Amino acid sequence: MSHCVRRATLADLDRLVPLFDAYRQFYRQPSDLAIARQFLHDRLARSESIVLIAEDHDKTAIGFVQLFPTFSSILAAPISILHDLFVTPAARRRGVGVELLKSAVETAQAAGAVRLELATAITNDPARRLYEKLGWRRDDEFYVYDFPLVGERT
Repeated sequence: MSHCVRRATLADLDRLVPLFDAYRQFYRQPSDLAIARQFLHDRLARSESIVLIAEDHDKTAIGFVQLFPTFSSILAAPISILHDLFVTPAARRRGVGVELLKSAVETAQAAGAVRLELATAITNDPARRLYEKLGWRRDDEFYVYDFPLVGERT
């Protein structure tokens, strides 16, 4: 493979920001590099998340995944939430997403997590196929709800 995945640091912020902004745009958020920068900076500076960055052979950032450590009360154990996975369009179908997901699993296991969870848009068929191909199981037992605390409630 002509790419590698490693843990990102604050030194990678400039290269991560455009990827994170593109990820947010995929989920219908307006482009806002300042918000992307501040959010990633805060997560990395406070060690509130783990960001893995995929780089091409020339060190170009081509993807990332972001994990948020948390806990499961039911399991009475640590888990990780995979909130963000993005691969640049030019790097798709080259195994980058697979490597990012495998690295996320290894990183969560190394941190002592007993489970890794993620959510994706129902319409995100390519991602859903990839997750299922790699052994991720869709939850058929629980519904997931959210309650907006800011903005309009629908």
